[in-house]
Amino acid sequence: MKNIYQKLHQACLNAGGVKKGEKVKGMHFNPLLHDAVQEVAVQALLDERLYPMCSYKTDTHDSFVMVTCYMRIHDVDSDDVVEMNGCSAMGGLDKFGTGQAMSYSRKYAFLNLLNLKTGIKDDDGYEAKSFEEVKKIPKSNGKKNIKLDMELDMGLIKDDIKKIDDIYALRKWRKANSELFDSNNKSQREYRQITDLYETHETKLNQGVITNG
Repeated sequence: MKNIYQKLHQACLNAGGVKKGEKVKGMHFNPLLHDAVQEVAVQALLDERLYPMCSYKTDTHDSFVMVTCYMRIHDVDSDDVVEMNGCSAMGGLDKFGTGQAMSYSRKYAFLNLLNLKTGIKDDDGYEAKSFEEVKKIPKSNGKKNIKLDMELDMGLIKDDIKKIDDIYALRKWRKANSELFDSNNKSQREYRQITDLYETHETKLNQGVITNG
């Protein structure tokens, strides 16, 4: 039976890498999204029967909060544990600050734990499992076939997303339209178009790029 370090080594090899998101207006870099990092890292760990758990320490300062992630990786086949401690991130003092800093610190912990590669393209050696082509027959959602009507739907979807100026409203919209985020309903390219639209807008809201009016 493999020990926990051998399992982590295999998880690192299996994880591949994480594709960065699209540039957001006003930013000079492609963001590395927390959800994308977590998707790749957690799946690689679970495949090796390793389970991540996190606790956080929050320090509040005059103009920001500092959140430090303490990650523990448990081997479900033994009592072995590996700790990845000290990854931290700053957040604002508003209602989103602490949650945003927690997400960033957890993201950095996953990146360091598995030494994940990151890249802008998914065909330049940074391809991860989550980018593999899913070759399944598109299904109807009851009203229209998303794959066949993608050109029309994408315009409507983009307009709907751009009208939302609150992060909680955006997440509520995603929950109400969960079928749009089902990769079985469309090709991998079209699935990425929708998720990229959503994640880019989510990043704008989280970073305060969007303002009312």
